[in-house]
Amino acid sequence: MPKIFVFGTFVLYFWAGENNEPIHVHVGVRRPADGDAKFWLTNDGGCIVARPGDLSKRDLRDIQRFIVQNHAYIVSKWVEFYEGIEPRFYQ
Repeated sequence: MPKIFVFGTFVLYFWAGENNEPIHVHVGVRRPADGDAKFWLTNDGGCIVARPGDLSKRDLRDIQRFIVQNHAYIVSKWVEFYEGIEPRFYQ
């Protein structure tokens, strides 16, 4: 599972083997773990909280802003990691 970013105490990453789902990132505190938050990326450069994990509303909002600011980079890393698979966005 490749780490995409470390943002404060949060790590943004992909799970290997989830290439059949729309582009998304998981977000954990300090390290990846089951049940971490999950954010779907949208075609318009935004993101949607798919699963909040144990994060506070404030943390979720801050992470959403960070994902939006880095949307293009996250998409490029998804395409690189899942080479040859056409990326899909949430709705």
